[in-house]
Amino acid sequence: MFPRPIDQVSPAVRIAYKLALPVALILWLLPLLGVAMTSLKPASDLARGNYFGWPSHLAFSNYADVFRNSPIAHYIWNSFRVTIPTVIGAVALSCMTGFALAIYKFRFNLLVFFVFVAGNFVPFQILMVPVRDLTLHMGLYNTTTGLALFHIAFQTGFCTLFMRNFIKALPNELIEAARVEGVSEVQIFWYVVLPLMRPAIAALSVLVFTFIWNDYFWATVLTTGSSTQPVTAGLYSLNGQWVAQWQLVSAGSIVAALPPVLMFFAMQRHFIAGLTLGAVK
Repeated sequence: MFPRPIDQVSPAVRIAYKLALPVALILWLLPLLGVAMTSLKPASDLARGNYFGWPSHLAFSNYADVFRNSPIAHYIWNSFRVTIPTVIGAVALSCMTGFALAIYKFRFNLLVFFVFVAGNFVPFQILMVPVRDLTLHMGLYNTTTGLALFHIAFQTGFCTLFMRNFIKALPNELIEAARVEGVSEVQIFWYVVLPLMRPAIAALSVLVFTFIWNDYFWATVLTTGSSTQPVTAGLYSLNGQWVAQWQLVSAGSIVAALPPVLMFFAMQRHFIAGLTLGAVK
């Protein structure tokens, strides 16, 4: 039913595995390596058609030019203005909804849980026109607030699924013991359940941060100007009307990818603990 560990298979399979693993890793990293190499090429190399070769010299000045010749710093700030409130809002709401759906046994528990889960299966492309019209009517179109509120609403379903299953796996005896001692439900959530949810909160925060930071579709649908666009949508503005400055776009892409990478490494221990907690007894 489960795959055998690699150290228990035949020697021929182990050798093939050791040969195939670095090849697959190189193929997977090839696009990223290509972007990194392009970000270090001077504009003259790309003008001569040197798209896939080695750069004639390393142009580290491309990274400085991105900040000097474009508002990428403001785009990154917009991304933080959208991503951080989304992470806080979606995780906070999902902690409460997950607690209610996991602990309390009421009549329509499964139905409400199904509604949260079903929203994740709706293709988000079909929501483009209704969501855009809704933000226009509410006066939130082309604002970071409107984009953050939409992401909070859309991510809460997945986050609730994650948190509800996590809380469901906690020992119910802790809840019953607290109730016997006369602890209120709010105090049970705050002092008993929430401290045990730290690994799940860390893992979910990293996932949501990465999802929202890398979002391109809704960033282009709900924002139009440089004053509100996140970095994923703003990178396209690095290309001029007549000249494609791919070295600056590549350098900007590397800069834009740093925050979620740094957050993952900063939260790596908690992230792995949150994903694997309960996997083994």
